[in-house]
Amino acid sequence: MKLMVAEYAVGAGVPEFILEGRAMLGTLLRSFVACGHEVLYPTSGMVLEAGTPVRARGFEDTLEKISKECDAGLVIAPDEMLGDMTQIVEENTINLGCPSHAVRLCADKLECTRVLEKENIPVTETKGSGEYKGDYVIKPRFGCACEGIRRSSAGVLRDGFIATEFIKGEHLSASIITGKKQLVLTVNRQLIEMNDEISYEGGIVPYYCDRNNEIIAVAKKTAKALGCRGYAGVDMVLGDMPYVVDVNPRPTTSIIGISRVMEEEIADLMLRACFGELPDQVKIIGTFSFRKDELFRL
Repeated sequence: MKLMVAEYAVGAGVPEFILEGRAMLGTLLRSFVACGHEVLYPTSGMVLEAGTPVRARGFEDTLEKISKECDAGLVIAPDEMLGDMTQIVEENTINLGCPSHAVRLCADKLECTRVLEKENIPVTETKGSGEYKGDYVIKPRFGCACEGIRRSSAGVLRDGFIATEFIKGEHLSASIITGKKQLVLTVNRQLIEMNDEISYEGGIVPYYCDRNNEIIAVAKKTAKALGCRGYAGVDMVLGDMPYVVDVNPRPTTSIIGISRVMEEEIADLMLRACFGELPDQVKIIGTFSFRKDELFRL
């Protein structure tokens, strides 16, 4: 098949996200090529070791052009932009990722939380406006990863921000692929630093604890409630329950580690989720840990 994998930081040349973007894109390109497919990717100038680069003259224009030439495609971008970009892919070829309506729902952290609440999925108390007092995490209502996130004990929410109750516990994520059935690949530990701001610094893949079955059950219920397809990452804090704190409807940084410990090819699973049948489970061998500041080596 002729496929497109479009990653925004590499395609648009965004310096602050380029390390994560290049590492995720490289992982996916190598996997699709290993599965025997021709893969095109937009780039602002960076050339990776696998796939065929297409010089991007405007990321969205290039995304539209390449997607028309391919049998299927996948786009990775900041969550607040991803819905519109996914719609471009859907209008021109087969989308290997989450549908645009699910992407837009996940990107709206307040609305996403309300949907999960209705489905009795554990979430933190969340305020969308007004005053807050207690131990809260303040973050953009629409945003990506840990960008702009901080703890605060009291204040008044500015427009575009929400306050979520701070929960003590382990910071984890579950990587899940959804097709005709759901397949959780790994539970992962997130390396989070809490100073003036909260920042994501890397991960350990996989992470095992005696509550993995509970975590996996919540991840599956979450992906189903939000209409996710293809790959998604469900971020949680494991306290008295696994509390869902964010849902990423796209490949996440964890795939860098997953690709190194999983016997199956991540690309094959993405294609099987769209065109065929997923296996009942995957085979994981060993562990892999990484830090954001080391991604230039990967």
